Amino acid sequence: MTDPRDQPFAAAVKPLVDAMGGELLDPALAEADDVVLTWEGRKVLAVRLPQLSDSLDRILAALERLHGMPLAQLDRKAKQDVVRTLEARGAFSVRHGVETVAAALGVSRFTVYNYLNRENPGRSGQG
Repeated sequence: MTDPRDQPFAAAVKPLVDAMGGELLDPALAEADDVVLTWEGRKVLAVRLPQLSDSLDRILAALERLHGMPLAQLDRKAKQDVVRTLEARGAFSVRHGVETVAAALGVSRFTVYNYLNRENPGRSGQG
C-alpha cells in the first residue's frame, strides 16, 4: 500500500498544514485530537495540529520574516500593528500570550495591554 502522504490530495493540503505547524499522518495513527480528512468517502489523511503555544511562536516567527527584522526593532506604529494582527489571530487567548508577545516586541506587558486597549477602549483588565 502506498503512503497516504504521497497522494495528490496530501500534496494539495500540505502547504496549509505546514503553515499551521501541523503534521500529516496516516489516518490509522490518528489520535483523539487529530483531524481526519476524508476524500471521496475514504479517510485519507490525519492532521496533527500543534499546541497553541507552539502556534504563537510560529506566528511571531512569520511576522518577523514578513517585516524582515526582529519584532523588537520595529517602530511603535509597526508594533501596534503586530499586536492588532496577533489579537485577530487569538494570540492573547494562549496562556502567557501577553508575556510572550511583550518579550518578542521588546516592550513591557503594560505596553502590550496599552496597545490592546488603544484598539478596544472598552476592553477590560490586565491579567
